Amino acid sequence: MKFLRDTWLVYQRQLLLVWRTPARLVIGFVQPIAYLVLFAPLLKTALAPTGAQTYADAYRIYVPGLLVVLVLLSGFFSGFGLLGELRSGVIERSRVTPAHRTALILGRAFSEVTVLMGQAVVITVVALPFGMTVQFGWLLLAYVMLALMALMACALSYAMAMLIPSPAALGPLINSVSQPLSLLSGVLLPLTLAPGWLVTIAEWNPIYWTTNGTRALFTGNPGDSSVWVGMLVVVALAALTVTWATRMFARQVR
Repeated sequence: MKFLRDTWLVYQRQLLLVWRTPARLVIGFVQPIAYLVLFAPLLKTALAPTGAQTYADAYRIYVPGLLVVLVLLSGFFSGFGLLGELRSGVIERSRVTPAHRTALILGRAFSEVTVLMGQAVVITVVALPFGMTVQFGWLLLAYVMLALMALMACALSYAMAMLIPSPAALGPLINSVSQPLSLLSGVLLPLTLAPGWLVTIAEWNPIYWTTNGTRALFTGNPGDSSVWVGMLVVVALAALTVTWATRMFARQVR
């Protein structure tokens, strides 16, 4: 019970910090909505080979990829917040508290996941007037996959921030990891349009399966193999990255 209470207290504190900086929330919405409004309408023709006959079809294909980019990239850059707390001494002061060390990292990660999922819901709602429809049950399952993806990205970012506590080095490292993962997952356009050699490489990318799984749920194909493969992959990755991040954090505040 103490562990759960400590996690909840840290979670509340982190959400309060987000609430006190509304500019962060606004900035988080601007780019995805700009892509949704200004870029997605161009995809009806581009996605015709994948079976998109209407704008609604195009949005059902594009919006899941946009949400994956949102949770993946925002999650990867969450480590900078932890880095700031390390530099300002917040983490140092945590050493003298009785709070559970794992709760200190999980509370932070869960708050980031909450913010990202709130943004995902808003972007989904914005897409509805453009004709996008999605079954509510499959949408919730897609959100579960996105939340696990966000948790994985946040935990990985925290671990990297503690491993490389330098903003000058952390930024390029995150970009070097996130860019190929995103491009090889088909977030902007499905890789069914890509040449065979590129698809073969992409199949080794775990985000490729979670992107396809999320897209299959949005398009009403929950029986697609990418759904359960993507879910298994993201659960395993979330468990591994959270374990790594908590161990790194425990050493940091020992």
